[in-house]
This record gives sequence, C-alpha cells and structure tokens, in this order.
Amino acid sequence: MSETTENKEQQEQVTQTTETEITEEINVQEEQADNVELTAEEKLSAEVAELKAKLEEEENRFLRLRADFDNLRRRTQLDREAAEKYRAQKLLSDLLPVIDNFERALQVEVNSEDALALYKGIEMVYKTFIEATKQEGLEVIPAEGQIFDPTVHQAVMQEADSDKESGIVLRELQKGYKLKDRVLRPSMVSVNE
Repeated sequence: MSETTENKEQQEQVTQTTETEITEEINVQEEQADNVELTAEEKLSAEVAELKAKLEEEENRFLRLRADFDNLRRRTQLDREAAEKYRAQKLLSDLLPVIDNFERALQVEVNSEDALALYKGIEMVYKTFIEATKQEGLEVIPAEGQIFDPTVHQAVMQEADSDKESGIVLRELQKGYKLKDRVLRPSMVSVNE
C-alpha cells in the first residue's frame, strides 16, 4: 500500500471516529437537554400543584368567611327583630305595679256621689291604660281553673278541694302578665293538692 492510500484510510478512520464521537456527543447533549426539560416540566407541575392547593385553601377560607358573615347577618337581623318585638318590655314591667294599684282602687266599694264620680274617672283611665298596654302586646296570663303550668304560674300555696282535680289552680293571688310570648311576671297562685 502506498502512503497515499494509507493516509486516505487514516483520514477516513479519523473522519469516522470524529463523526461517531460527534454523534455520541450530540446524543449526550440531547439527553441532557431532555433531562433539563423534564426537570423544568417537573418544576412547573409542582408549581401548578402548589398553586392549586393554595387556591383551594383560599376558596375554603372564602366560603367559611362568607358563611360566618351570613350567620352574623342572620343573628343581627334576629336581634333587631327581638329588640323591636320586646322594645316595651322594660316599660311594661315597670307599669305592672301601677296596673295592680288601679285594680285595687277599683275593688273599693263606693257609697257617695263624689266617690262614684271619682270611681268612674279611675275606671276610664284604667280601661284606656289597659287598652294601650294590650296594643303593645301585654296579655294577662289565665290562671284560675287552669292546669298548673310552672312556666307561667308561681305556686305560693296549696289547698285541698275535693271537687277539683289535683294540679288545678284554685285561686289567683296576683295576676301574671306576658309580653307576646315572653313572661314578664308569672301568676302567683294557689294550687289544688
């Protein structure tokens, strides 16, 4: 073989080796690029998962806050309604002794003309006063002849009456009143044994 042929073969071998090395180098670089892309994709998917978790947590927090706000609004509305419904409670409670005194005054027997005129005047004031309290929602609690109810009656004594059942209210010692559905003062009663 001649030197030229040998040189050509060497050059071809070097070229093939170089091409093979270059191809291998390219493959390695492509693999590394793929690995870099995979890690970037993994990073992106991790970030997306993290953001989804934060979004879900914020949505839950928002829903809880909204529910708390709705509950607060509902409670405030109920408080307002109760305040409106029972706005006269303090005043009516303070006026119950006045009603009692009017009723005592009307139980007095009158014999003279002047006393009768005074009696009629007190009776008119009493009726007007009772009508005004009824318009505010004041009601008398029924007692005599009723079954004893500890939510509206206060038993202060017991008596025995064989004609009536046990637990029946025999006498009302002091009238009881309620405002709409709230007891202002229970009826003081005597109950059958």
